[in-house]
Amino acid sequence: MSNVIISVKDLVKTYGDFKAVKSISFDVNEGEIFGLLGPNGAGKSTTLEIIETLRTKTSGKINVAGYDLDSHPSEIKKIIGVQLQTSGFYPGLNLVELIKMFSGLYNRDVNPIELLTKVNLADKAKSKSKELSGGQKQRFSIATTLINKPKIIFLDEPTTGLDPQARRNLWDLIREIRASGTTVIITTHYMDEAEQLCDRIAIMDQGKIIKLDSPDKMIDELVETGFERPKQVKSANLEDVFIHLTGREIREE
Repeated sequence: MSNVIISVKDLVKTYGDFKAVKSISFDVNEGEIFGLLGPNGAGKSTTLEIIETLRTKTSGKINVAGYDLDSHPSEIKKIIGVQLQTSGFYPGLNLVELIKMFSGLYNRDVNPIELLTKVNLADKAKSKSKELSGGQKQRFSIATTLINKPKIIFLDEPTTGLDPQARRNLWDLIREIRASGTTVIITTHYMDEAEQLCDRIAIMDQGKIIKLDSPDKMIDELVETGFERPKQVKSANLEDVFIHLTGREIREE
């Protein structure tokens, strides 16, 4: 039996007469990669920001790793990591200096080179964030979520805009983070990414969760209805061809 690390019950968020989140409930299990998917405006970002203690809720109950959101928000902040936007990094500091600054904010003793090695950026230790490629920026952004050694990390569309090699390598990094015992909550607009990475996904639309299950079970249920793709499904796609021809090694400027 999996241990529940995040429990959301009857969560509601309203803005005046507009109800952005409409009494949703779901659990996230410890050690899984959980995807929260949906079109723009579905309410997924609002939901995650409430769990992250970045936005207030209207009603409902949230428990994170045994801590009630209403009574222990500061304790929750200590055990989660939230992916920072690269635009929030001080442009004059190099990666080592940025890690030292963030570790000071978390009151953590962190070895910057060890952390950069974990995300394959040790050779960029003295570079500034503005000098990094897109994939490197995303890997460094994920590195910042690991500074406080969190039990849970939240990744918001981490591979948007990346080329196929950088995207596949980031998938490997996310899997490695999960393998180390960290629970991962991810949002993405790439359905192949959710299918490859997530143990379970919740699909939101218009403020409600309309489906929650594993990707395989969702696909199997759709097939059982008689659904067929208009084009024959092949055992590989064009991205697989690209990776096969060019390799998966990181080749960033």
